[in-house]
Amino acid sequence: MLFKVYYQESIKQVPVRENTKTLYIEGESVRDVRKKIADRGYNVELVQEVSGAYLEYEKQNEDFKVLEI
Repeated sequence: MLFKVYYQESIKQVPVRENTKTLYIEGESVRDVRKKIADRGYNVELVQEVSGAYLEYEKQNEDFKVLEI
C-alpha cells in the first residue's frame, strides 16, 4: 500500500500548515510507515493511505516521488 505522510522537518517544530511537507512511502500499515521514518526526526502529523482516484490525482503532481526505504 502507498501512504502519504504529512510532517514537519524537526520534532521540535510546531505544526504549521504553511510549513508542512509531504512524502510518499510504501508500507504494510500506518505503524509500519511510522517505524520506517522514525529515525529521521520528523514531527509526523498524519499518515494517510492513498489509493484509487486519489492516488491517480496525486501522481499528476510533479513532486510525486515514492520514498524507497
